[in-house]
Amino acid sequence: MELISQVLLTDSLRGVAIPTTQVIGEEAIVTFAVLLVVILVIPILFERLRLPGFIGLVLSGLVLGPSGWNLLHTESGVMKPLSDIALLYLMFVAGLELELKHFQRQKQRSLGFGILTFSFPLLMGILVGQIFDFQWNTSILIGSLLGSYTLVAYPMITRLGMINNEAVSITVGAATFTNLSAVLVLAVCIATPDPELFSWASLMRLLIWLSIYTILIVVGLSILGKEFFRQFRDDEGNQFLFVLLSVFLAALGAQLIGVETIVGAFLAGLAVNAALGEGPVKEKVIFIGSVLFIPIFLINFGSIIDLTALITSITTLELTLVIVVSLISSKFIAALFTKLLYGYNWGEILTMWSLSIPQMGITLAATLVGYRAGLLSEAVLNSVLVLMIVTSILGPWITSQTTVALVSTPVPTSTATLSKEKTEAKHSCMTIVVPVCNPHTQQYLIEMAGLLANQAQGKIVPLAIATATGNMDAPHLETALRRSERLLAKARAQSRLLGVKAEPLLRIDDAFASGISRAAREQKANLIIMGWGNRTGLRARLFGNVIDNVLWSCHCPVVVTRLVDSPKKIQRILVPLEDLTASSLPPVQFAQMLAEANQNAIVTVLNVCTRPAFNCSLLWRTHNRSSMANATLSLSEKIANRRLHLASLISQLAVPIPPEIQIIVHENAAQAILQAARLYDLVVLPFIRNRTSPGGLAISDVTSQLAGELTCSIVMLGTPQQSQGGVLQPQISRSTSVL
Repeated sequence: MELISQVLLTDSLRGVAIPTTQVIGEEAIVTFAVLLVVILVIPILFERLRLPGFIGLVLSGLVLGPSGWNLLHTESGVMKPLSDIALLYLMFVAGLELELKHFQRQKQRSLGFGILTFSFPLLMGILVGQIFDFQWNTSILIGSLLGSYTLVAYPMITRLGMINNEAVSITVGAATFTNLSAVLVLAVCIATPDPELFSWASLMRLLIWLSIYTILIVVGLSILGKEFFRQFRDDEGNQFLFVLLSVFLAALGAQLIGVETIVGAFLAGLAVNAALGEGPVKEKVIFIGSVLFIPIFLINFGSIIDLTALITSITTLELTLVIVVSLISSKFIAALFTKLLYGYNWGEILTMWSLSIPQMGITLAATLVGYRAGLLSEAVLNSVLVLMIVTSILGPWITSQTTVALVSTPVPTSTATLSKEKTEAKHSCMTIVVPVCNPHTQQYLIEMAGLLANQAQGKIVPLAIATATGNMDAPHLETALRRSERLLAKARAQSRLLGVKAEPLLRIDDAFASGISRAAREQKANLIIMGWGNRTGLRARLFGNVIDNVLWSCHCPVVVTRLVDSPKKIQRILVPLEDLTASSLPPVQFAQMLAEANQNAIVTVLNVCTRPAFNCSLLWRTHNRSSMANATLSLSEKIANRRLHLASLISQLAVPIPPEIQIIVHENAAQAILQAARLYDLVVLPFIRNRTSPGGLAISDVTSQLAGELTCSIVMLGTPQQSQGGVLQPQISRSTSVL
């Protein structure tokens, strides 16, 4: 404040009046504080309005920038370096988040759809550029902007269990081709901005250098990264630093060959993606970007928009309308050609179209770079802003409607076959690993494991981890070993009383999570049962806790328990289901196993649906001429239809005593479940993976509220990234496995 007063006093003596907002905007601390407040508050407000939070960040930049309150200056000593780093990080995360496994799984079809959904918008963008008298270079760049897309609805299709649908999978895989193509076209367009200096020789020289550079980064950095991560597989700090170093080295290499730095950042993301794979380090890198750098980029992008020109310029309005219509129509044409080539049904085609509509990361970054290079005008910049807002709302909305139609009827399987599979599973040797570290919760964990193991004629492996570094003669290791031996002795005695076979295991490892995961893999475990851990502390939020890390690295399902009484006393089990898809069945299956082990306890499957979603889902479930007629069904008929659908889904488990089914239409799902749970001894809930969570895992808003307010026992069931089969995984359908 003293500095501000001196500046105002000096300028007032000179007779110059400087607005207070301009002075405040130049202060580094004030600017950064404003950014943090916006990043924290605005997304929450927009999500309450059922709008994407990133739209609120862009609009906040528009309000706080020169067109609004003039608090943020894009060329100031604070915003300029922050926005440059944020731009690089955005492109890096865009490459890091691409699902390469989907592209590799369906290479030909992913490439086919990628070519179609990039080529048609590219041609349409070139046509738009020529209609509005842009140069060829600018027209091609506009076309490449429309060719890419961002999978904004990816969390939605993952939660609904649709990611294994072939049409969805190739759409996810095709994003690798379209985004890479858009980045390479951007590199060529920016490197040859002046048509008068253009020559085929210079273009060929640029393409050769760009090809060599791309191969060196994607292949070379991937090989180097794999070796580095192998050498330092347990040191997340060094892995994280290597990832950051890769970004800036790749950006520096791009500068040396004369292309934009964001090209290098994107290629570095692809290379690290291939080398690092899924895991906590990747999640932390994405988390830092999603909570800090990417929001800063979005705010900066909004701050450079001229609101007056956006609203008053007729040319800008016309260009915006033409670009939005061109993108949506060209993406739809690409989806239609895909239908002709691969024979997908209309539900799948509409889902592919809706997933390929949203324009976010690559589009905004390339637009900003093109604008700074002078290739794109202010009118194009403003048009892309509107395009981002429209497509980011329209695409996920269409996806939410069409994905319900993708819940296909499972492949029919005879009752005899299912019963045979279940009998074989029950009589196979089920191995349950039970990590023991807390003597106060150990008894209930062993009891639950014993119930399940006796039911499946299996065994339990009480596991104690003694942590140690490189020195095996460290005094603290001796203390840890003695404590672990006491815990295992107690577990052995408890197992003997339960009449279950137990094989206690003592393991020395450098961390609890890795020790549990490795031991479970070595023992060929079918299930891991753990106690509830702290998920609210600062360390758990930043780095994840033991449960998070086990769920990320384990090969089998993990059961996390918070038991308020002995599992033997559980007689009524409630399983709330949010989505009526095959991917939501694991909690039901676990509840049925526990019920059978506990002398046929009663299991109730509860589905709560709010009225708007209820009506919408029913309308889209029937995709024939009777759809509109179904929309007018009475509430009781709709509930009956949903009950039949849920019963058909659960029948795939082929359990001896089917669970009770309860359908509730309520405005607040959490409150309805809490009221129903008062009559039950145990509630079984799912863990849901979230790519932007700090620890790698998250629970939905409803589940989070339930976990905090339920007073009965709770079981949280988490499944591994790829099911490996076993006792808890009968094959329900060709495309979707239970666990």
